[in-house]
Order: sequence, then C-alpha cells, then structure tokens
Amino acid sequence: MRIDIFTLFPQWFNWFFQQRHLTNAIQSGRLTVRLFDYRDYSPLKHGQVDDNPYGGGAGMLLRVDVVCAALSEVYGRNCEEVREKLPVFLLSPRGRRLGGELLDEMAGCGDFALLCGRYEGFDQRISDHLAREEISIGDYVLSGGELAAMVVVDALARRIPGALGDEGSALLESFSAGLDGRREYPQYTKPAEFHGWPVPDVLSSGNHAEIEKWRQEHLG
Repeated sequence: MRIDIFTLFPQWFNWFFQQRHLTNAIQSGRLTVRLFDYRDYSPLKHGQVDDNPYGGGAGMLLRVDVVCAALSEVYGRNCEEVREKLPVFLLSPRGRRLGGELLDEMAGCGDFALLCGRYEGFDQRISDHLAREEISIGDYVLSGGELAAMVVVDALARRIPGALGDEGSALLESFSAGLDGRREYPQYTKPAEFHGWPVPDVLSSGNHAEIEKWRQEHLG
C-alpha cells in the first residue's frame, strides 16, 4: 500500500512516523508513505497557494490551479486524469464518515492520495474535478487536514501484518470482525483493588468460560 499525502506542512508528520507500529509497517515493505508540499509545485510567484473566496467571506481557499499543478507533476499526467488512475481522497468535514467499511475500501485501493486542506478549505472545483471522494473523520472542524490524514494512515497501518507487537491486539479490538463490529469489553490490570474500586472477581477466577461470557455480556 502506498499513501501519498499532499500538504502545506509535511514537517507535522515527523513525530507521527516515528511511532513503532508505523515504522514496523514501513520497514516491512507493506506500507509506503510519501509527502508532497503544495508550495513546491505552485505555478504562482513566491509559492502562493491560496486566495480570497469569490463573493467575500472570511479566510482563504487553496487554489485549484495549485492542487492541479501538484497532482500533474507528481503523477506525470493531466490533473483531471489522475483520479481515474489513482483514488484521490479530499479530507473535509463535509465528507463521508470514516469507519470500518470505508477503511476496507481504502485498504482495497492499494495506492491512493490524500489531499490535506488548510485555511478556510478548498476551492470547490478541487472536490468536483480532481478528487474521487471527500472523507471526514468527524463532525467538527480542524485547522487542517494533517491530523485527519494521520488518523487514516494510523487506522490502516494497524491492519498490516507485523505492524503491531501483538497480532492479537487488532483481532479483538473495538469494531473488529472478531467482536462482530461492537465496542470492546472493559479491561483491567493491577492493582486488584484501588481506592475501593475492585476488579471484577470473574476476571481473576481462572474460569475461562466464565471470563469469556462476562466479556461478551459487556461488549458495547
């Protein structure tokens, strides 16, 4: 899987890609992530990437010609043709909600691109003509698409064999097929009692059948 991220702030990802499960996925050869700075491809003077919205209003919009230039140069084809060969997802609070079904679809793409917004957002023509689909990580607004891109990459990287230290971690976690898409049961560790808050007795009983029954009963 190769994920190309277009952003104004590639340096934001420095810390992110130091995380163990991501380095494991990348070193395994099963995940490649490339970062592209819109400014490096801007056809405008001084690397300009944004402008005022027509009709007035607060904020600045990423320009369609800038995003087009970036896609064209990176993929060596007309920007309008890119999304026909490679899924291009625009990160936006207006988009389709990220969840298990969408992650499955994205994982099945093999390679795809993520467009990170900034300022007030994108010129609508970027969504209409350059992206295949808008996706959202929730009903709220962030200062840019970088954090949303990290969420997408993190969620997909966890699915890659060898990324997690314990492969069982992904098999029985919230929303996994192993739990029929439900939320994970509560978990506890030592001390057995703290401030009068005890761990449920069944979990230390050694009776695996009863433990499994309790866990099933407490799925969200």
